[in-house]
Amino acid sequence: MYAQFFGSYLLNNKIVTPDQLSEAISKLKESRMKLGTLAMHQGLMTANEVDEICYIQSREDKRFGEIAIERDYLTDEQVEELLHAQNPDYLLLGQNLVDMGLISNEQLQDLLLDYQNDTEIYDMDLENQAHFDQLVKKFLIVSEDNLDEYAKSYLKLLFNDFVRFIGEDFTPMAPVPATEYPVNYCVKQVINGDLNATTYLDMPKETAIEFASRYASMDFDEFNEYVKASVEDFLNLHNGLYGVNISNQNSVELALEPPTSVDEDIIELDDDSYVIPFIYPFGTLHLIINFSK
Repeated sequence: MYAQFFGSYLLNNKIVTPDQLSEAISKLKESRMKLGTLAMHQGLMTANEVDEICYIQSREDKRFGEIAIERDYLTDEQVEELLHAQNPDYLLLGQNLVDMGLISNEQLQDLLLDYQNDTEIYDMDLENQAHFDQLVKKFLIVSEDNLDEYAKSYLKLLFNDFVRFIGEDFTPMAPVPATEYPVNYCVKQVINGDLNATTYLDMPKETAIEFASRYASMDFDEFNEYVKASVEDFLNLHNGLYGVNISNQNSVELALEPPTSVDEDIIELDDDSYVIPFIYPFGTLHLIINFSK
């Protein structure tokens, strides 16, 4: 569940383009971790040593581990440990970028080290919610946004809900201040109470079809009322969960207006509104939020 934040890190540092990243993410489920990538990640081999063995493999019919043992780069025990170790999916994302020829193993080695230093997470427990929360917090800090704590809590929950209901193969982009937004297919929901907020979820119709298919666990092949209802239901569900969380944590009472489709071509936004893009392999969706007390 960490590839999305590594992807954001790569985009922010202009290592890849959004299209290149989407292609690499789309290949995650069909890709298998390579022993060389694992050894490099664990600091047992250098990028040059991995490249050397890959070159030898192109001329000899031997496995990577076999050659690594012959050349005293790895022991039998280390090979077994690497093959059975649990590893974060961002490592596989980096490997895909190498396989696509977008970066080298040496670049990947440096990027992984820089990323771990930047996030200050070196030994990730893949089921640890605290680690996930820390990455979200770090993402928001790096984004240099001016979101208040209520908006940040909203985004933290949204990351989790995307993982739970749509899929973890997304990459969040930095929040961007906006005063207006050109609409594709857009759903709006207003939150009232001790805290007021206006939320929008916008995406092209083709993207909405796949979004709804994932959310409803059904195969939609055209943009119709069921697709619209699924997008509306997701926003309503997320905002409802947010209201429950805020009530439990901060004793803030919230009420939701029913979600509606936006008919305007351009949304005029209040001050302190932000647009946050989320890149999925099937398209990019945008969350637009404005919080006021």
